Amino acid sequence: MSNVKAYGAQDSKSALTSLVINRRDLKPNDIHIEILFCGVCHSDIHTVRNEWGGAIYPVVPGHEIVGKVKAIGSDVTKFTVGQTVGVGVMVDSCRTCKNCIDDYEQYCESGATGTYNAKERDGSGEITMGGYSSEIVTDEKYVLRVNQTENLAAVAPLLCAGITTYSPLKHAGVKAGMKVAVVGLGGLGHMGVKFAVALGAEVTVISTSASKVKEAHSLGAHHFILASNTDALTPHASTFDIVLNCISADHDYMPYQNLLRLDGTLIIVGLPEHQPKISTWGLLKNRRSIMGSMFGGIKETQEMLDFCHEKNISADIELIPISYINEAYDRMIKGDIKYRFVIDLSTLS
Repeated sequence: MSNVKAYGAQDSKSALTSLVINRRDLKPNDIHIEILFCGVCHSDIHTVRNEWGGAIYPVVPGHEIVGKVKAIGSDVTKFTVGQTVGVGVMVDSCRTCKNCIDDYEQYCESGATGTYNAKERDGSGEITMGGYSSEIVTDEKYVLRVNQTENLAAVAPLLCAGITTYSPLKHAGVKAGMKVAVVGLGGLGHMGVKFAVALGAEVTVISTSASKVKEAHSLGAHHFILASNTDALTPHASTFDIVLNCISADHDYMPYQNLLRLDGTLIIVGLPEHQPKISTWGLLKNRRSIMGSMFGGIKETQEMLDFCHEKNISADIELIPISYINEAYDRMIKGDIKYRFVIDLSTLS
């Protein structure tokens, strides 16, 4: 084992502080990665503050990791020392269930192993520690190839915010001629807009903030609906093929499901704390569907990274030193970020 520098939380009430964690010795299929950048996801806050329950302290968050390969195990075949790579939301799965075999490891029947706050599957009892650290050791199967050579910090959020919106839009078959609404213009929503536009759809942003009109259009959106109240949505009923709901705060689903035309789908990627309301009658009308979606499997995440490289898509970010992380959390809760914080891990040392 090796000791590496990190930032983490010792309990649900304390600020994140510097600490030292252990990284395992290389196994034959492992890759040792020097972390360059790590995105900051709202899931990090939920976990650190134990808002979802199940936090195992100390927690070292971070699952939007970009770095360089520092060393490889004896059986590694996919990567070489010095290569730029990424690690996303998971670092293992059972590998034997039907979902894993079909490249849907995110839906592993026994649960995928999270990049942080999860028990390793090797029986060691060790808890996974994430990307708010200088290094990480991960099985090569769960490492991604990063082709971009510039602005690597803006690539990091693709490993969560990117794939979380790309995966359902691809699954729903978004293409030219379709009308897509993106609800909520934040870390997830801004990536949803970029992907829907790149896939050829006519894209509308729905937001309660008038200040985001210009932002929406700068991201490529064709239209904007100011939904300061739900009555503002009524003229747009039965209009959209897809509504991508990126809101994580408690809210009512019914006004958004009513926007769907025949066979339209409301895609849920936000995680409200409490169960939102739906209308059964609203579903029956127009044969509407509600679909939930997690992040993507390794194969699809690689596909997404390659697509972003081809289309020159990256996240809009604010680069911060690790010492700013607690202030960053406070600003994220206030919505004061356009649209993703990314930590420069060189500041850890």
